[in-house]
Amino acid sequence: MVFRLAFMNPTHIVRSIAVLTLAVGLAACSGNQGTETTGEDTEPTGSAGGEGDKLALADNVALTGAGASFPAPIYQRWFQEISSQYPKLRVNYQSIGSGAGVEQFSQETVDFGASDVAMKDEEISEVDRGVLMLPMTAGSIVLAYNLEGVEELKLPRDVYVDILLGNITNWNDPAIAEANEGVELPDQPITVIHRSDGSGTTGVFTKHLSAISPEWEEQVGEGKTVEWPTGVGAKGNEGVTAQIQQTDGAIGYVEYGYAKNNDLNFAALENQSGNFVTPSDESASKTLEAVTLPENLRAFISDPEGEESYPIVTYTWLLAYQEYENPETAKSLEATIEYALTKGQEIAPELGYVALPQNVREKVAEAADVISPDYDIDVSE
Repeated sequence: MVFRLAFMNPTHIVRSIAVLTLAVGLAACSGNQGTETTGEDTEPTGSAGGEGDKLALADNVALTGAGASFPAPIYQRWFQEISSQYPKLRVNYQSIGSGAGVEQFSQETVDFGASDVAMKDEEISEVDRGVLMLPMTAGSIVLAYNLEGVEELKLPRDVYVDILLGNITNWNDPAIAEANEGVELPDQPITVIHRSDGSGTTGVFTKHLSAISPEWEEQVGEGKTVEWPTGVGAKGNEGVTAQIQQTDGAIGYVEYGYAKNNDLNFAALENQSGNFVTPSDESASKTLEAVTLPENLRAFISDPEGEESYPIVTYTWLLAYQEYENPETAKSLEATIEYALTKGQEIAPELGYVALPQNVREKVAEAADVISPDYDIDVSE
């Protein structure tokens, strides 16, 4: 613009400056009406508006969180986008496993934690600042496998338990073949891949196995860490996914989004009704419909009812304190939670997660609203 003005006569310069001044003034007025420019579209910012709207921060705020690898892909996406929306806010999340996440949260070395297994009463009692367990999303745990030439696989309940117990050790075992008529199963050893770290995914998975198999409950039990009867350990959902990809004949449990986004094959599992259900957004939603969240938002789905329900689905919880010394931290965390419960839910299926039903979002928002008196979460449709 300056280059062009240098070659214009004075009259044209005055007119150009007037037009430019008018344009800037209109843009400023537009900004005051609650719109933001993204580079492609201009839309109302709504309840999660810019720094001049709901979240007005005096200084830069950096939130730190750590925990479950299960929700890590969607958390990273959410936190990147909310930092773009609020220039003074940065949210850093480390995927270190639910066990380590609960430990760091309990030691108050982070601003929030994350776990696929809700904290126990005795764990909560050790946190002086109070604990809020907030379901942020949900997803399925799948049995992913690496078996050349086998694109579809059905696993009855007793069969996948026996594989994980080490009772079934070869892919052409008659018990597997009987459930997969017409599928050419190779004469090949089975390599079980499991988590080596303290894991909420393991906690949810072994809780399900204990619910459907007395033998598993007696020999192994449930927990974030267990003594696996067979197999190879790997750290995080990321590590298990990579190990399955690299091991011919492998089978292991990972969050659905990891399997989906890495093009892993995964088995259809027999549910409580005796139906083989392939994990999907729809089958996970059917499972959640059969569960009512209690007031403390702590629900376990060990063996869901429903003919179309996928058998291994879990909420994943963000762990927040009821009290924060810094009001800017408290306000920023509430804004982050609001974003996750609104715009964040819209992208959940894209990444392999289940969008929370509206009534669940409202319950979570009500619980989280006690964090900051200076911010009101709005999740109305």
